[in-house]
Amino acid sequence: MHISSLLTDAAVLEELGQRLRQIRLSRNLTQEQMAGEAGITPPTVNKLEHGKPVQLLTLIRVMRVLGMLDELDVAIPAAAPSPVDQLRRRRRARQRASSPRHPPEHAPVAWRWGDEQGGER
Repeated sequence: MHISSLLTDAAVLEELGQRLRQIRLSRNLTQEQMAGEAGITPPTVNKLEHGKPVQLLTLIRVMRVLGMLDELDVAIPAAAPSPVDQLRRRRRARQRASSPRHPPEHAPVAWRWGDEQGGER
């Protein structure tokens, strides 16, 4: 069955449970083995496989045992910035240095020849 928004919550849980059961059996694991490796009880595995609600942590542990935890990254991808945000954040590379906004405190004195006096000649 294809999981879609047209299914009820109960139907989605049942389908997920059947899929997890099939994967567990394909890995040749009993419910007891799965429970032991996941740190949960066998009745919890049974509950999950029969489409009954379980804690999210239980699902994560079962997926870890089945080697499927990476699939969550595909199912729920990280939020990416919107194209508008990406454009706002993009900066053009600088083309030149800017001039200082304030003159330095100890501005250098204009250089003069040693034989010059303070005035013009």
